[in-house]
Amino acid sequence: MCAINAEGPAGAVDAADRLDAVAVADRADAVDGTALDEAVEFTSGLIRIDTTNRGGGDCRERPAAEYVAERLAAAGLEPLLLERSPGRTNVVARIEGTDPSAEALLVHGHLDVVPAEAADWSVDPFSGEVRDGVVWGRGAVDMKNMDAMVLAVVRAWARAGVKPRRDIVIAYTADEEDSAVDGSGFLADRHPHLFEGCTEGISESGAFTVHTGPGGHALYPIAAGERGTAWLKLTAHGTAGHGSKPNRANAVSRLAAAVARIGAYEWPVRLTDTVTACITELAALQGLSVDPRHLDPGFDLDELLDRLGPAGALVRATVRNSANPTMLSAGYKLNVIPEHATAYVDGRTVPGGEAEFAGTLDALTGPDVRWEFHHREVALQAPVDGRTYGILRESVERFDPAGHVVPFCMAGGTDAKQFSRLGITGYGFSPLKLPPGFDYWALFHGVDERVPVEALHFGVRVLDHALRTL
Repeated sequence: MCAINAEGPAGAVDAADRLDAVAVADRADAVDGTALDEAVEFTSGLIRIDTTNRGGGDCRERPAAEYVAERLAAAGLEPLLLERSPGRTNVVARIEGTDPSAEALLVHGHLDVVPAEAADWSVDPFSGEVRDGVVWGRGAVDMKNMDAMVLAVVRAWARAGVKPRRDIVIAYTADEEDSAVDGSGFLADRHPHLFEGCTEGISESGAFTVHTGPGGHALYPIAAGERGTAWLKLTAHGTAGHGSKPNRANAVSRLAAAVARIGAYEWPVRLTDTVTACITELAALQGLSVDPRHLDPGFDLDELLDRLGPAGALVRATVRNSANPTMLSAGYKLNVIPEHATAYVDGRTVPGGEAEFAGTLDALTGPDVRWEFHHREVALQAPVDGRTYGILRESVERFDPAGHVVPFCMAGGTDAKQFSRLGITGYGFSPLKLPPGFDYWALFHGVDERVPVEALHFGVRVLDHALRTL
């Protein structure tokens, strides 16, 4: 039964834990052939529902929300459909665990996708076509694949009469590809009771295969951190005047100079615990003995990342803060010097780097340009030496013993930021076993987004094991 609530706009595992994990592993997997087929069917079906988020409220996730709610209800759950704005629908359901004293786990995925220009694609981006063992379409990677795999696992449990150890809250959200104001932000702020007892969460962007080249390693990076979001608006003020006359208070010139300084600035290295652990493990796989916690002042970290080859991409964007100018706006006529000029900058901060970021922007913009946060979200970091990370690692390695699981920090962000307001520690864990040469990174928001069928089958098996063990 589905209920609708519409509102108006307003690493290491200790011995006991290992025994628990083994007990679960010894049971037959709950997934069956139906679950594997449904993961593919649901990925394709969700792709066919166009949930393009163009920003500024231009999106309608409700058809996709109804799609997953119907299938959750058929598995015996009672999903709630929740809206802040009409058509911007979220779905939340709770699965009761066998241990009432255990803390609850949040499993969440977003239903919206970024725009796709059909003329650039080999297939219709909203066809959900399954061809040559691959599911094609916008959302196949980000992140209707994970949405579908979770749905397939939950339904497999219902058929097999399986229950997880702890309560699991399933959340399908709207608006992740914009501000999350109609999605996870709305749920965290207005419906926190639905997440009562949740201390940890898992979602997108982790546990997928990264190949380090011919004869190299198959890595599975699990996200245990995210850089913070610091989107900025810059405003320069000056003196309006005729374009033919000298003007030392030209707002456009002032803004352009500030933007150039920001774009050229070399941010210093700032290593967090998650990134340090990642570099240490990647270096060891290459036979390099490096302790990032004790680098000499003159050590060239970028040179080390180059030596790590393709694996260096896992950390290159997260060893420092960043600020990239993205938009400029000024003037209304060619021969008129405007009084105001504006720019936007996509800033990202490493955990603990917020104060440095603000102070640097003050210095780079100077006295004639004012900056403010256009959108801001916290940086996150999760433990990589405890039970949860250890079980996530073991779950991947159980199904790919030759794989190497490493922690990493995401360069961007997810709904985990909003759910962190409720004290929920987030991990990126959407497992996929990908073949060599499959450029997963390029398909995020890219052309011809697609996911192999076998990768979905792997993901369902890993998720089933991980969620029952956790």
